[in-house]
Amino acid sequence: MRILLVEDAEGLGEVIQEQITDEGHAIDWVQNIAHAETSIHTTHYDLILLDLMLPDGSGIDLLQQIRQSGATTPVIILTARDQISDRIKGLNAGADDYLVKPFDLSELSARIAAVSRRYVGNPNPILRLGALEVDLTKHLVSRAGVSINLTAREWALFEALMQRPGTLLSKAQLEDRLYAFGAEIESNTIEVYISRLRKKLGRDQLETVRGLGYRLRRL
Repeated sequence: MRILLVEDAEGLGEVIQEQITDEGHAIDWVQNIAHAETSIHTTHYDLILLDLMLPDGSGIDLLQQIRQSGATTPVIILTARDQISDRIKGLNAGADDYLVKPFDLSELSARIAAVSRRYVGNPNPILRLGALEVDLTKHLVSRAGVSINLTAREWALFEALMQRPGTLLSKAQLEDRLYAFGAEIESNTIEVYISRLRKKLGRDQLETVRGLGYRLRRL
C-alpha cells in the first residue's frame, strides 16, 4: 500500500514510518496540513494516518476537506485526545477508525489491515485464490497446507495485485505502491519481484502483458 502519514511528533513519526516500511509498504511522512494537501493532490494514497493536532491547523478540518472533495481514501485518526466527544467528531467527519496515543504498533498494523480489507470489499481475513490460501492478517500464503514464505516487499506487491484481481496494473502503478517519495528504484525492480512471486506462487498465477503491466489471474 501507499500510505500518507500526517504527524508532527518526530519520535512517533519515525517509529510509525519504520514499522510500515518494514512491512513492505510505501509511506510518505509530512508534518503539517499544507504539505499533506500537496501530497494528497499529487499522489494516490491507499490510506491516510492523520493526527488531529497539527502546527498549522486541525486534522478534522483536513479530513472534512478530503471528504467534501469526494475522495473515499480510508483515514485512520491518530490522536492524544481520548474524549468520547472527540472520537464521535472524528468519525462523523469521515474517519474510518480512531487510535488514541500511546498505542501499540502491532495494533496500528492490525487496524490498517482491517480498514484496507473493508475498502476492497473483503472483510474476511482468509482469501482463496485457486490453490492458494492467503491470510491477509498474518501475511501468510499456503498451498495444500504448505507455507510459502514471502518477503515484506514480495507480500506488498502481491497484496497490490490481490486488491484488484484480474485488473492490469502498470509498472509505474506498482512502483507507486511500493516506494515512497525520494526512494531509489532500480529499472528492473518490479520485474525481479514478479519473477520471484511466480517461482513461489506458480507461473499461472501472475500474467504479464508486455509493455502494459501485470495482473493476478482469477483462477
